[in-house]
Amino acid sequence: MAPRHGTRTGRDHVKTTGTRRSSPAWLPVVWCLTRLLLLLFVLKVYVFPGPDVTSDVHVIYQGWYDVLRTGTFPLEDVTWQYPPAAALAILSPGLLPFLDYATAFFVLVCVTDLAVLALMTYAGRRPGRSLRGAWVWVVGVPLLGPTVYARYDVMVTAVAMAALLAGARHPRAMGALAAFGALLKVWPAMLLLAARRRSAWVSALVTGIAVTGVCALAMPGAFAFLTFQRDRGTEVESLGALVFHVARHFGWQGEVKLNYGSIEFLGPYVSEVSTGALFLTGAAFGWLVLWRLLARRFEEHTLADAAFVAVLMFTTTSRVISPQYMVWLVGLAAVSLYFPGSRMRLPVVLVLVACFVTVLEFPFYFANVVASDSLGLTLMFLRNGLLVAAALIAARALWRATVPPVTPPAPAPPQQARADETPVSS
Repeated sequence: MAPRHGTRTGRDHVKTTGTRRSSPAWLPVVWCLTRLLLLLFVLKVYVFPGPDVTSDVHVIYQGWYDVLRTGTFPLEDVTWQYPPAAALAILSPGLLPFLDYATAFFVLVCVTDLAVLALMTYAGRRPGRSLRGAWVWVVGVPLLGPTVYARYDVMVTAVAMAALLAGARHPRAMGALAAFGALLKVWPAMLLLAARRRSAWVSALVTGIAVTGVCALAMPGAFAFLTFQRDRGTEVESLGALVFHVARHFGWQGEVKLNYGSIEFLGPYVSEVSTGALFLTGAAFGWLVLWRLLARRFEEHTLADAAFVAVLMFTTTSRVISPQYMVWLVGLAAVSLYFPGSRMRLPVVLVLVACFVTVLEFPFYFANVVASDSLGLTLMFLRNGLLVAAALIAARALWRATVPPVTPPAPAPPQQARADETPVSS
């Protein structure tokens, strides 16, 4: 007898089960292969093309480490542009005293990366969830090349991802993790954008005050980063920098040099373009506030989608788009696609393509970017264009999914003419 419509045969059941089992089985394999390659590059077993991306760890981070161990923040170093809890990330290699500072840092970043894989795989195998998020993380991180292991942004992103995954069931935990992440590198504060429960905001406030207070009391200079961050210019990889990349071909008399820890444009009209970037960021913030006021349809994936959109918009409009910023987007994209109902699939694909272009512009062809030649211009227009497109598409998808359309009022039914107004025939 043929099976009834809507039922599954034993063969179909076995086939489906095998597919579900093989997908997570490949995750650790791909992760191990790609992360081994990243470690070989940062440990300089193999030399990655372009400038040395590990110099920040060997020179800058280790220098901060030496200062922080004396009980103060790096008050004399303008490259210290991070909130006070960032000191914990810089000091963390001290947990592995049997390794030199740089090696210990790379190992800890790799361990954090593995913890994210375990978290996304465990969460993705729950009923009604997806392993797409785990795959986004496994594939997206190595697309950025060894730079991603030579900065502490993976640690910050891990905290932000844990906050979003906790958001639905544990709002207090989400608030605490978001606040702690914000004290590591500011941007995780935007995770609270779509939080609807007051307990998440209260938890974030309490955690933020407590951690900030401890840092301020423990070491002087906890808020020096605010001044250093304020004085930054237009970094050569940012959206606004495209103006000067093109202007150099028409006689612009500025220069490119190391300033506040990054390669920036300096010269005529730079301050105006930097102000324009701040205006765009303000406009993005205004749009997000308007969205939050008008949004009415909140689903289980809305929290993650909104966080992804917010960080994508702020990254795209920033005066600085360093390569490691992209790992923030990879992490939030992974959490969005962990929810099967997410509307962010196309923007996530665009972000992953932008990650690949990012590793081409830094470190592969960074000299071409600094020189503003045709190859450098092409890479910067392509990468930043992908980010702009992703931001616009993601914002539109979020708005359409959550803000009800404005329907015009129905026309009033025509009134019957009164008997005394009926015309009299002659």
